[in-house]
Formats: sequence, structure tokens, C-alpha cells
Amino acid sequence: MFKTILKARLALISFIIFFLLACQNPDKTIPPMASDIHSFSKPHEAVVTHLHWNAAIDFDTKTIAATATWSIKNISHAATIVLDTKMLSVKEVRVDNVPVKFQLGEEDSIMGRALIIPIENNTQTISIEYKTSPEAEALQWLNVQQTADKKHPFLFSQSQAILARSWVPCQDSPGVRFTYSADVKVPVDLLPLMSATNPKEKNNSGIYHFEMKQPIPSYLLAISVGDVAFKAISARSGIYAEPSLLDTATWEFADMEKMIASAEELYGPYRWEEYDVIVLPPSFPFGGMENPRLTFATPTILSGDRSLTSLIAHELAHSWSGNLVTNATWNDFWLNEGFTVYFETRIMEKLYGKSYSEMLASLNLKDLQDEIISLNKKGLSADTKLKLDLTGRNPDDGVTEIAYNKGYFFLRTIEEKYGRDKFDTFVKDYFTDNAFHSMDTDSFIDFIKNYYQKNFSITLDENLFTDWIFSEGLPAYFPKPNAERFEKVDEVVKTWLSSGKLEYPEKSKWSTHEWLHFLNSLPENVSTQQLKHADAFGNFSETGNSELIANWGVIALKHGYEKMFPKLESFLINTGRRKFLTPLYKEMVKTEKGKVMAKRIYEQARPNYHFVAVSSIDKLVLK
Repeated sequence: MFKTILKARLALISFIIFFLLACQNPDKTIPPMASDIHSFSKPHEAVVTHLHWNAAIDFDTKTIAATATWSIKNISHAATIVLDTKMLSVKEVRVDNVPVKFQLGEEDSIMGRALIIPIENNTQTISIEYKTSPEAEALQWLNVQQTADKKHPFLFSQSQAILARSWVPCQDSPGVRFTYSADVKVPVDLLPLMSATNPKEKNNSGIYHFEMKQPIPSYLLAISVGDVAFKAISARSGIYAEPSLLDTATWEFADMEKMIASAEELYGPYRWEEYDVIVLPPSFPFGGMENPRLTFATPTILSGDRSLTSLIAHELAHSWSGNLVTNATWNDFWLNEGFTVYFETRIMEKLYGKSYSEMLASLNLKDLQDEIISLNKKGLSADTKLKLDLTGRNPDDGVTEIAYNKGYFFLRTIEEKYGRDKFDTFVKDYFTDNAFHSMDTDSFIDFIKNYYQKNFSITLDENLFTDWIFSEGLPAYFPKPNAERFEKVDEVVKTWLSSGKLEYPEKSKWSTHEWLHFLNSLPENVSTQQLKHADAFGNFSETGNSELIANWGVIALKHGYEKMFPKLESFLINTGRRKFLTPLYKEMVKTEKGKVMAKRIYEQARPNYHFVAVSSIDKLVLK
């Protein structure tokens, strides 16, 4: 009888809370927390809400000794709370400051181990004292020679997708959000930075305090420690970099404040107070990582002509799509990246015009079509759907052009079919209504259908969702970019192939994008003589532009153009960006001679790569 009364009272309380929230937010559609196959945690039972992280960084042992103190909510009177860990050495666990016995689950090669902690109904905090492993997958410890200035060591993290658990015990799911603070001790000649409020200069104590007041998911936890300096771009944005790169990077990213202002005009206010960028050493495995308040960027975008800064626009756009409204699970990754590519393209259009943004879209389409062909050849055609099923797989398997560019062209299809003004209104309200919450694919479909019906009396075509989200490949009616600036490139190539003359007096005005299109236009059966002509025309074997080195490198490997090989070897040893590494190694291992070359280079290069890159390239070169 007592249990029946208690259940009735709990049900009544839940209804009252739901009713009050609905009255406060009548137009908001906040989806429930989705089940995450890549996390041991059970946040629907007991969930973390705030982290205080007290840590000491040790470059000698390549470890972090830390205490993670979590504020929690016991939602369903659970007897335990479960966190994700990987390769952490847990020394002690306290519950409301009282030591308790804890359990570690069985090791999973992808997910690590569950940390199971006993709690009471009224438990307020749990504290975990632990040390990271020198092999922590999120952390890369660089020696002096691996930095730009070669004076001090460097540390940086890469938590996405499920690597945060290798340096902080957490509920490592994008559907769980929390605020955090931190006190971090580092060597006095180095400056630590986090995805939080950041210092602008070093102090004499080596101890720094950080605050992140907006709730974030664990994959946006970030830290870097190195000999870096800061230079402002505007009152709310600036650049961190090693001293020798600081002026170069500040010049390259001079339009950053304009990007922020353009983004706000499109889709509402920037909600993270400050937007800074740190240029990391070249071993960083991605082009950029959208850590709140502090984008991590690769030095490979320092092209000298500002032509690769769309990457900054992309990471900035994540401040809305991803950081503000987050994919609920990694099966819904396209919701982060498709929106971000769309938003990035709109920022670039606003700043530099439609002719510029359409070049980006055209190159994106080429990458997407190539990715679909590649996945089909591997027998992974199901991965060409937007909604993925990554059961039993590493979520990194979903980081393909599908999420980014099929997602972009899907959203662009809706924009073009029903009108840009309507789509802009929708996107702005989508970010506002779902701010600081997660979104899964089914909830997104419901949200956009209801929005268009309610606000525009438009019933969205059901085939849009079937064809784009749940079907393989690219629908035949995809939007075709009109890259007018590529037409001149096409004329130059056509004249060359028909007459043998390769010349264009105004080629100095071409951006990186036009040069990439030129390389994409080379015939499949290009001759050695034609490769020499192309190289003399574009000076590709001498360029310092990483995009051109990587693209020309694939062509050179494919056709045995050995002039490029020394440059390529140096590039592979000194660059860790996975986007460039994968196609180059993939091309090398297609022949026996290439395999020998790949293994020789990889033996030297592998120590310079982050785990994210190594985990992919090992499969290609060491199989």
C-alpha cells in the first residue's frame, strides 16, 4: 500500500514539474536522453552535473595525477552511479567525502571499463583520485623536437569521440552535459589552456584556475599545455600559438571577428562569451576541434593567403551546431556536422560572396561522391546513410564525408525546395529552442516537420527523410553547386589537353580551391610529360600549401612521379592530420614497392602521430 501511494505521489510530482516546464517553454521541443551504445554510464538513473578537476601535469612521466569531483543527481533512487574510464589507475573513490569500495567492469577494447560507485538517494558528490596512463588515447605528449619552436615540450588532448574517458573519469556520452571548473599545475615556463576561461599570459606559480559555466558534453573537454603566447584579434577573440607562429597565425585569421559577427547575423548570438583559436603543433590529427571558447587548429591551414580559413568558419559554426545543440549519440553525428558545413558555407558566402562559397560546395560534392564510391567498394554501403548503426564499432568509423557533406546537401535541399528565408528562420529557432540540449535523428525529424507545419503551413515531403537519412548513397535530385570560378579552370585544362599548351597569365589570382579543382580535373590516364607540365604550371612539388601537397601527392604516387617523393616523405613525417595521411598511405600500399615505401616512412612518422591517426594508419600499413 505504501509503495502504491509513493508511486502515485512521484507520478504527480513528475507531472507538475513537466507542466511547469511546459508553461515556461511552450514552444520548445527538448528530446529525452537517448540510449548511448558507446557509454557504460546510465545517466537516466544517476547523472553528473558539475565537475571540479584538480590536476598536476607531469611531462617526465607523461601522466596527469588528478582528482575529479563530480556533483551528481540520483534521478531514480539508484544504488550506483556508473562512469566511463579507459586506462586510468584509480587510487581512491569518495562519496560525499567518505571513502567507499568501487568496482571496475571488464575491459572493452573500444569502450574501456565501467567505474561503478555506490551512492545513496541524497548523495551530492563523488570524488575519484586517479592517474592517467602514458598511453592515454586522448593525450599526446610532444617532445621538444616535435614542436615549432623546439624549446619546450607540449601536451594536447583530443577527446572526441569517446576518448575523454582516458584522461577524466566521466559519463562519456554526447547526451550528458555538465559545467566544470579546474585547478591545474604545470611547469612554470608553460601555459595551460582549456575549453573554458583562459589566461592570456604565464604566471610565476604554474597554477591556473579555469571555469566553464555553460554545460558541455565530455567530448568537448580539452586541455593544452605549451610555450604559447596570445594576440588579440578583437575584444572577444584572439590567437594562441608558439611564439614563432603567432604573427603568421594572427595575420591568417584576421577576419575572425567578421566571421563571428556574420554567424550571429545569420543564426543568433554567440553564447560562449569568447572565441579564441590555438594553433597546435603539426601532429594534431584533425583540421580543427571545436572545443568551446578555444578552437584547436592545425598549422596546415596557415597557407599564407587566407584561402584555408573556411576551417575556422567551420569550427566557429560548431559553437551553434554541436556545442549548443549536440548529437545525442554518435549514430546521429550528421546532426553536428551537416549543420556545421551548411553554416560554414553560409558564413563564407556572407563574407566572400556566392562565387566563393560555391567553389567550396563543389569541392565538397567531389569529396562526397568519392567517399560513397570508397565505402561501397569496402562493402560498407550502409555507412552512406546519414543515420548510422555503429553497434560494436568505434564511433570514429562514422567520421566520413557522409556526415559532413551528405548532411550539408540534405539541408541545402530543404533550403532550396522551400525557400532560404524559411530555412534561416527555422535554423535560428532550432538553435534557440534546443540550446544546451542534445538531439537525435528521430527527434530532429519531428521538430522540423512540426516547425514547418506550424509556422509556414508546409507539410515537408516524407521522401526527403527517407531518401537522405535512411537510404544509401546520394539521391539523384541533390543540389548541384554552380561554381562559376571553376569554369575558367575547366577552359585552361581543356585547351591544354587538346593543344598541349598549358598557360594562364592570371593564375596568380587563383585561390587554393581553384588549384584543387585543377588537380581534380587531371585525366585518369595522365602521362609523365603531362605531370611535368602540370607541376611546372602549378609548382606543386615546391608548394608549402598542405592541401595541395596532399592532393598532388596522391596523384604523384598513383603515377610514379618521383620528383614529389622527397617532399611527400617530409610531409608525412612532420604532419599528423588524418585527412591528409589516410589517402596518401592508402595510395602507397596499392603496390608492393609502395608498401615498402609506406612502412619505411611510417616507422619514422608514427611516433609523431596522435592515437586518432595511428589507429587508422596502422590498419593500412601494418596489416
